[in-house]
Amino acid sequence: MKTCVKSLAPALVIAMLSYTGCAKQEIVRKDDSIATATSSSRQEEATSSAAKPAAPTQTAAIKGAPAPANPATVPAREQAAAAKAADPATVAAEVQRQLEKIYFDFDSASLSEAARHSLTSNAALVSRNPGVKVRIEGYCDERGSDEYNLAVGERRAKAAAQYLKSLGVGAERISTVSYGKEKPAAPGHDEAAWAKNRRDEFVVVR
Repeated sequence: MKTCVKSLAPALVIAMLSYTGCAKQEIVRKDDSIATATSSSRQEEATSSAAKPAAPTQTAAIKGAPAPANPATVPAREQAAAAKAADPATVAAEVQRQLEKIYFDFDSASLSEAARHSLTSNAALVSRNPGVKVRIEGYCDERGSDEYNLAVGERRAKAAAQYLKSLGVGAERISTVSYGKEKPAAPGHDEAAWAKNRRDEFVVVR
């Protein structure tokens, strides 16, 4: 019996060593497989990250100019505004609003310093708007005959027209008329009313 055990002992040792070696080799192979799989996964993640476009940073968004809410409508609005500004009726109304009246002393057609200043402004305004023509209307206060006041009103209108021409406004763009003491600007029968009625008015015509 002892002889059998002694003869079997070396065989058992060799078998155990072989099993242990196989187990270690299997464990090593499994570890190698896990390491290989982990390495492949990391490479795939790196490739996927490189393929994705970088998200814009907040700094880039702040530095960038904001786009219009609706770029397609901006030119249309600008064109509409330009068309309105170039409309002859709109231009005429704006020029009429800015034209200044001038006033005269009693029984006089001489231009005062204030009148010359207003005429200079009127000339510049008309010159900036070449499509505009102006009619100068001469008026008088209520004193004197109709015929006399018509003559004085005509001299007043022509004095203003001559001054505008000297400032470069073309003669073809200016006309004159006298209304004498018709169409008073201020009612009343005192100097305060008369001073407002001795005047030239400027009317835009087409």
